[in-house]
Amino acid sequence: KRTMTLIEKNGYPDSVYMNAAKIFQGIHTEKRKDRMLVRYANNLESPMLAFKDEYCSRVSYELAFNALKYQSLLEEILLDSSVYPCHSIPDELTCLLVVMLYDLQDRKFEARKICDEEEPVAEVQEVGHYLYSYRTKLAAALARCRIKYDALSIEYFLPETMWKQERRASALPFCVWINTYKISLEDVIRDLETKGLTKVESVSDFDRYTYAMDQHCRDVLVFPSSLKEELLNLDLFADCKLLLQ
Repeated sequence: KRTMTLIEKNGYPDSVYMNAAKIFQGIHTEKRKDRMLVRYANNLESPMLAFKDEYCSRVSYELAFNALKYQSLLEEILLDSSVYPCHSIPDELTCLLVVMLYDLQDRKFEARKICDEEEPVAEVQEVGHYLYSYRTKLAAALARCRIKYDALSIEYFLPETMWKQERRASALPFCVWINTYKISLEDVIRDLETKGLTKVESVSDFDRYTYAMDQHCRDVLVFPSSLKEELLNLDLFADCKLLLQ
């Protein structure tokens, strides 16, 4: 859990990209053949997914659905940069190419840091190295797309109703369960207070470093959305004493 929290900011384990590509294979938008510029392999079989843990499952699905949301933009970047087509990357790996491109731009085209404990997957290594070697062209293609569509960020490539929904969702408070098999409510409160968090009566009283008790469940705490990433790096989460709802 501790290493996973660190990996999330610098890329994911190879297995996450493979699972995300398999999920994306089943959900990507099929275009008419006369408009199909980026080709995907035809695979009607349900993919075999093997997740290492709940974290890997969650981020695999997040990565796949983010690639789906921006599929048209990612394909345009690949074509505009002349990174696609590539003879060394067959149609069977196009889904992996698109998924890893989304992740690369999300990391601002920075290098992915590999965890020593990670078991490498040859296809992921190949596609990752290929995309990173063209990072300058890919970043330039993304910039041209933003200018072309007058978009401040890639969020603006989504329909207005969708990105407004996402913004609302990201601003909602989030809940965590206290794992009472490992820690008591009193110990959690003591730990949070030592880290500078203050208890308030309700979510309407939220400030930056505050939290509230759920009104109906004694073992549930509620936090402001702005604290989510910071809290997930605490030992309380790494040790599964607090569980994200």
